[in-house]
Amino acid sequence: MAEADGTRVLIDCGLGLRDTERRLARLGLEPRDLSAILVTHEHGDHACGVFEFAAAHCICVYLTHGTLRALEAEGRVLGGVQVRFLSGREAVRIEGMEVRPFTVPHDAREPVQYVLSDGAARLGVLTDIGCSTLHVERTPSGCDAPVLGCNYEGGMLWGGA
Repeated sequence: MAEADGTRVLIDCGLGLRDTERRLARLGLEPRDLSAILVTHEHGDHACGVFEFAAAHCICVYLTHGTLRALEAEGRVLGGVQVRFLSGREAVRIEGMEVRPFTVPHDAREPVQYVLSDGAARLGVLTDIGCSTLHVERTPSGCDAPVLGCNYEGGMLWGGA
């Protein structure tokens, strides 16, 4: 989750409805405190609970066309949820926060990561990529704080990818 200028966004939602609600409660937050859910890509550990949580709490979901199509193919999209589409080429404003998605190499349909800003500080979120590229290195450079997610993948480690 990220917060800026009174705007709170949940980045990905790979847990079920009740688990997500419990984890927010541990932070002293209610689902109604969220302005949006930003989705990076369709893999279950990032998106399996997105639409259930958004539907239960009337929260808008921001994602790419490719991510939505992949989630639809998996039967994870629920009707009635407000959706806004992102591209890796332009920023959007969610209340007091600028959200700048950027494309990344990953084994997903149209994955993105995010740089979030309130105009005074920038947060770079980089959770899943297949490999580093100049674009991935440059886009979040100069951020005031990074959020990095790493997975162990033996084949990539030993193959040098």
